[in-house]
Amino acid sequence: GKTLLTAGLAGLFLYLTKQLLPPGDQCWELLVLVPAVYALLKSLGVMGPSEVEVSGICEGRKMNVAHGLAWSFYLGYLQLVLPRLENSIAAFCAAHHRSTPLWSRGSRKLLILVPLSANISHKLEDEDDNISFLENLPNNEIDRAGVRGRVYKHSVYRVKDGQGAAHDCAVEYATPLLTLYRMSQERSAGFGEPERRQQVLLFYRTLQDVLEQSLECRNRYKLILLSDEHEDDPHFLSKAILRHLDQQEREEFCLHPLPEQETKHLWG
Repeated sequence: GKTLLTAGLAGLFLYLTKQLLPPGDQCWELLVLVPAVYALLKSLGVMGPSEVEVSGICEGRKMNVAHGLAWSFYLGYLQLVLPRLENSIAAFCAAHHRSTPLWSRGSRKLLILVPLSANISHKLEDEDDNISFLENLPNNEIDRAGVRGRVYKHSVYRVKDGQGAAHDCAVEYATPLLTLYRMSQERSAGFGEPERRQQVLLFYRTLQDVLEQSLECRNRYKLILLSDEHEDDPHFLSKAILRHLDQQEREEFCLHPLPEQETKHLWG
């Protein structure tokens, strides 16, 4: 391949130099010509790494793990379910309109939790007793990769604030983080804690960039990056969720303010 071609060109160059130049001038001429020839070979791509070598470098540095997981999470899950989320929430609210609080525009998004530690619980209520599982949204059945009617679902949680008021929302962890965490526990993966944190950040940034460009998913999700510096607070998770719900509600109110008549009615 390129290695043999480079060796051949180098051998030919040295042979011609030896034949054409006087013995006393060969040393100085080589000092001038070698960098020039190297630059020429580099510009032609002869001295550059091959695609296989580049892939090997990326694999050795674990550079492509988070990038691939983010794209897989989007193409294999979010792109399928987020366009159906609004209808699922509407059906849920219609079936539970007497027993659940009114969902605001800001809470009608899928909250996707991305903790830096990548160590996630399978039940949110195990991490914060201000959070309780309510029910699943209606199933979405999609034919996928030969599986007829593969089921996709989201869970609805009730989050209580400091005054005891309930806020319902669809929230879940980004499941690829389970893979990142398990990789960091496997010695054969060569994937320690520092690399894991870097990969979580890369996963978050990649997924954010991909989703921002997606017309199917626009305004249907909220990525929440969770720091692991507040593990001493037993209600850190519920506070983070409520903070983002409040932020979304403020943003939605600015975009879609209440009609004037409704505003007068609220203020009496």
